[in-house]
Amino acid sequence: MKKFLLTVGMMLGCHLVSAQAPEKMSYQAVMRNTSGQLLTNQNIGVKVSVLQGSPAGTVVYSERLTGTTNVNGLISLEIGTGTVLSGTFATINWPSGNYYLKTETDPTGGTSYTIAGTSQLLSVPYAMYAKTSGSSGGGGFTLPYTVTVNNANNLFSITNDGDGTSLEGNNNTTTSSIAAVRGTVTNVAPGGFSSGVRGINNGTGGLGVGVWGSQNGSGWGVYGVTPSGLGVYGNSSGAGYGVYANSNTGTGLNATSTNGPAANISISNNANNSAVLTANTLGNGTVINVSTTGSGTGVLSNTGNGFAVHGITTAQSSAGVIADNNGAGEAVVGRTTSDIAGAVVGRNDGGGYGLHGFVSTNTSGTGIGVYGRVGLNNSKGRAGRFQNFLATNDRNTFEVESNSTGNIPDNTQGNVSSFLASNTNSVSAAVRGEVKTIFGNFGAAGIFGVSSGTGGFGGLFYSSNVTGNGRALVALNDGNGDAIVANVGKDGDAIEANVDGTGRAIYGWVPTFSTGKAAEFKNFNTSNTSTALSSTTLGNGIAGDFFVDNTNGTSPAVKGKVNSQFANFGTAGVYGESAGTGGFGGLFYASNASGNGPALIALANGNGNGITANAKNSGDGIEATVDGTGSAIYGWVPNFGTGKAAYFRNFNTANSQAVVSVTNVGTGTGIFVNHTGASGNLAVFQSGSANVARINKTGTGFFNGGTQNSGADLAEAFDVEGNISEYEMGDVLVISTSSDRAVEKSSKPYSTLVSGVYATKPGVLLTEENVDADLSGKVPMGVIGVIPTKVCLEGGKIKRGDLLVTSSKPGVAMKANPKKVKIGQVLGKALQDYDQNSIGKIKVFVNIK
Repeated sequence: MKKFLLTVGMMLGCHLVSAQAPEKMSYQAVMRNTSGQLLTNQNIGVKVSVLQGSPAGTVVYSERLTGTTNVNGLISLEIGTGTVLSGTFATINWPSGNYYLKTETDPTGGTSYTIAGTSQLLSVPYAMYAKTSGSSGGGGFTLPYTVTVNNANNLFSITNDGDGTSLEGNNNTTTSSIAAVRGTVTNVAPGGFSSGVRGINNGTGGLGVGVWGSQNGSGWGVYGVTPSGLGVYGNSSGAGYGVYANSNTGTGLNATSTNGPAANISISNNANNSAVLTANTLGNGTVINVSTTGSGTGVLSNTGNGFAVHGITTAQSSAGVIADNNGAGEAVVGRTTSDIAGAVVGRNDGGGYGLHGFVSTNTSGTGIGVYGRVGLNNSKGRAGRFQNFLATNDRNTFEVESNSTGNIPDNTQGNVSSFLASNTNSVSAAVRGEVKTIFGNFGAAGIFGVSSGTGGFGGLFYSSNVTGNGRALVALNDGNGDAIVANVGKDGDAIEANVDGTGRAIYGWVPTFSTGKAAEFKNFNTSNTSTALSSTTLGNGIAGDFFVDNTNGTSPAVKGKVNSQFANFGTAGVYGESAGTGGFGGLFYASNASGNGPALIALANGNGNGITANAKNSGDGIEATVDGTGSAIYGWVPNFGTGKAAYFRNFNTANSQAVVSVTNVGTGTGIFVNHTGASGNLAVFQSGSANVARINKTGTGFFNGGTQNSGADLAEAFDVEGNISEYEMGDVLVISTSSDRAVEKSSKPYSTLVSGVYATKPGVLLTEENVDADLSGKVPMGVIGVIPTKVCLEGGKIKRGDLLVTSSKPGVAMKANPKKVKIGQVLGKALQDYDQNSIGKIKVFVNIK
């Protein structure tokens, strides 16, 4: 079983209450286990025995107690209130001798006591002798002394007829929150005006004090604490002061609070017309100084029919009410819940100002003379309103004037007036001007802007947010008039529009329901030679962009028309010019990848050409390219036409250039001719208007001067045994005995099946296949002519003119022995000497015999 340590904290003295109440001793102990850890929140059982004479003396009293340790392992018990096992606690004769206290403890709360200890009772319990030792002349106490009684009379009364203090408590400790004298009302619901300490002064003089608190340091003379009652209560039933505070150099009265009000001053008598609070000073200091570091109100005044705040002054240099703002708050705030009266009213009964707001000393530019706001706490209304009720009043209802020069880097400052709708979700106007009149006279306008100097603007509208999409100016007219009319009397432009970004300087458009024009430019002066519409760009953009955005539309994006009898240069429906070193005089672009419309159509209903193109220098008259599968140039004649699809002529006898030049770097056909007619030739070539070569419709070629090619042999395409990749140029081939019309490499000497050599570059290749057939699986076998051929020295060194036959090496020829040669064995004659031991190639005049 574990051992437990019992630490005795303290043993307090007995409480003698009366003969009718039990006597008790306080007992406290700290419980720990063998590791020194506290036993917290655990039930403990203790058997207590009082021994007389010695630690092993006679048991005069015994009882059993139970309790629970707290979070610190401390258990507190009262000896004399437990279950009595033997003896009577009240009959112990404490002054008769020495007594010892024996404790036996069960840490589990039962009666299996595993811890025992005995200690001598010293002076504390002997205070119980006071129940017999006292007398009418006074008595002595053994401290500490504790007693509990239930008596309606004063339990302790001391009267001093001299000049000394009747009761004095002193405490020399430095511990916090100690008290020299402490009075406690332990009941949680005492009667009215119950007090822990009560001081009464029955003197009728003006200098008496009910409770006097004095503090020599920086603490409190009197300190009162209460959760919901009155910390310090002072009452005057006559003409005196309920609480009187006086100070020579410090503060006469200082009231603070953590949660509730620091001070509450009120008059509860409806007939009392006295001031609730009177403050005055004979010096130059502030009468009332109010400050707050929180969000609360510095001074809150509430009244019914009177004035909440009434400030009066008779000095011209002073003010009835002046409020200074040295921080971020408001100097004066007027609030009203009335529907008819104002929170702040500036009234003028003379020639002065009804309301004068000005900035006098602030030089930083952040001061505001008059600041009106609305919208706080979901409030609605107007931040300011100026109204003229007199129809004959010709003065401006609202007038703003400034002598400032403005701020060019930031045009939001220095203006005569500035209006801002500071709500990103707002649809309200920063300035709304409206005029209701039947006249269209000059100046009768919702907004009338005048520039009376030599510069400036009569009106400026600026959309300053670089990420915004809103317009700088929108003009709408629901009537029959123009939305905007602009006119200049001199040489300026009626409208000048420019753009710094990627937008349009002028954008005219017609909505889906309208039938008007997006723009129209007219010149009504017949003597005016200026261009009706001029478009110039110095950038890389398009000078004019016209777009018919209608997939079902049939109108042109641009229509240029000229009605003239002259064909002079420049007289054109559309005249395009490229004046730089690059660019195009005209560009037509069909940009829809899935579209079928031509980029350009040129039609001539007269005798002129559809298109005439000319290049004066080294450029091409017409350059046509194609990125897809179409034709760069496609010339065709309809079924009713009798002209040519294309016609190329060179009229310059000194020009040595080809009339038509075809170059192909791809894998397709250079020139493709398809004749689908009933008769005619595929191609006819003339020299001096006489035919010199012709390919007829069946593909037969006719050449007056014969034919010539770069090859030196005649070959024919044959199938091979095995895979074509096993054969090389120069291999000697023999007729296959396994397949029809096939060949294979030679493998026996003097073979009579020898038929030719795998040709390197045939001059003529014969085949029974169609011209479109794939011959990649066949070998071109040369049968006559000069062909590079594989040879070896199996028949000896080879000299020019030696007959060659097959050898035992596959696909290799050797020198023949004329005495062994039979008909059909000779491959041909050597055209070069060969004396190397390895297999090589020499030119051979192949002629099978």
